[in-house]
Amino acid sequence: MKHVLLAIIVGACLASIALAQAPTAPRPLQNPPQQQQSPPAPNPLQQTPLQANRPANANHPPTKPAPSVNRAPTPTAVKPLPPGMSATLIQHGHVYTVGPLGTLNNADVLIEGGNIVQVGPGLTPPDGAKIVDAKGRPVTPGLMASFTQLGIVEISLGASGSDDSGPGLDASRFDGDTAAPKLGETPASAAFDVTDAINPDSTLIPIARIAGVTRSLTAPATGSGVFRGQAAVIDLGNGPNLIDKPQAGMVVDLSTGSGQTSRPTLWAEFRETLDDAREYWADRAGYHRPGGARDQRTARIDLDALEPVIHGREPLIVNVDRASDIRQVLQYCQTNKLKLVILSGLEAWKVGRGLAQAQVPVVIDNDLNLPFTFSDLGATLRNAARLDAAGVTVVFQPQNDDPAHYARTVTQIAGNAVANGMRWDHALAAITRNPAQVWGIADAYGTLEPGKDADVVIWDGDPLNVTSAPTAVFIRGQNIPLVSRQTKLRDRYRDLKRKNPPFAYR
Repeated sequence: MKHVLLAIIVGACLASIALAQAPTAPRPLQNPPQQQQSPPAPNPLQQTPLQANRPANANHPPTKPAPSVNRAPTPTAVKPLPPGMSATLIQHGHVYTVGPLGTLNNADVLIEGGNIVQVGPGLTPPDGAKIVDAKGRPVTPGLMASFTQLGIVEISLGASGSDDSGPGLDASRFDGDTAAPKLGETPASAAFDVTDAINPDSTLIPIARIAGVTRSLTAPATGSGVFRGQAAVIDLGNGPNLIDKPQAGMVVDLSTGSGQTSRPTLWAEFRETLDDAREYWADRAGYHRPGGARDQRTARIDLDALEPVIHGREPLIVNVDRASDIRQVLQYCQTNKLKLVILSGLEAWKVGRGLAQAQVPVVIDNDLNLPFTFSDLGATLRNAARLDAAGVTVVFQPQNDDPAHYARTVTQIAGNAVANGMRWDHALAAITRNPAQVWGIADAYGTLEPGKDADVVIWDGDPLNVTSAPTAVFIRGQNIPLVSRQTKLRDRYRDLKRKNPPFAYR
């Protein structure tokens, strides 16, 4: 019996020893040993955009980005600034790049000199860079107002205030130097070039740019006469040279409104002028030889001006509204291999499929929805939305009865297009990326991308909302003061109870 009890006691002791030596689950380390170094903190400049917004010790998988927010490129380390170059870092903005990067939340835009260097989250500013905190507000490219008279008009009816028209102008609308002989008394005015008259000190330029407009297609005004002259792209910076691209388009008016003659007469002059230009450039040397053939009725300076048009380098900007007229000019330009942009196009939505197939853009004031003549009975507030849905490149013109003074209305017109069925991002593109592509400056402007001109606007709300306004405007990297003649007058007379008011208020 003693042996049995002894065996039981020995077995129990051996079992206790075995259990004591069995492995157990490791407990988490509260304080790692000194000799065990923790991994280095991740560098935000080497993280993906999603990782950059997470804590360094997060152990959960990254969440999917919001559908409207695209991934930004992986930021790289910022090099020191070259001597004499300034830099600005816009931080924490809701950045609408209108380009391949899409829309980025809590992102930065780095500007060096006059160009965008980087776009993305968590950028490190170079030494000495100015920091601008967008505080989550919208950041967009600078806007473009297409088909204005910015820089060539001050007061439309003043003799000394307008350089917007050449021969063929309807003299009943203007006075002094801007008046010209009536239609039929002068040849076409294709040689009229707005670059000869751009005034960088125009009082209308600051009014437009403090509303976020940084570029303009400045063009001759439409009116009586077929060929109106050459448009140019300008920036609205502090100058002195504002011209970005001359010969951006040849303006042609084939509409029958505002005192124009009949369609057959307009088309006869239109065809003959372009035929003259082809004949002239087929044997230009012979034209200039003594005794050379000069069968063309069109003036030589106009024939020279039409060279980039007939060779497909410069588009015809054709002012026309009726659907049948749009089809006719579309067919003519396709047959003769001419580049075409439709201007006004109040019934363009009826020809949307044909315009899209021919890749012909349309420049419109989408707020024109009431017929003015029998040529625009189909005018509608849904013009832009229908053209966009058909695949047509849409570009917005400011309020077209006076686009120089109302260049700032491009955001309102874009917003109204959204209210009538156009996608919001497409409407923003219609005043940024689309005009840049149509007017041939997309390599330098229109989107927020590295290498492009630093035309950047920070807004206090939805850019397409009429109650929103810029809080900062950059043109080619220069921070533009939000001051115009109008703001100065406002500030001058705002406080009428002060001790020393302006003389007229004493």
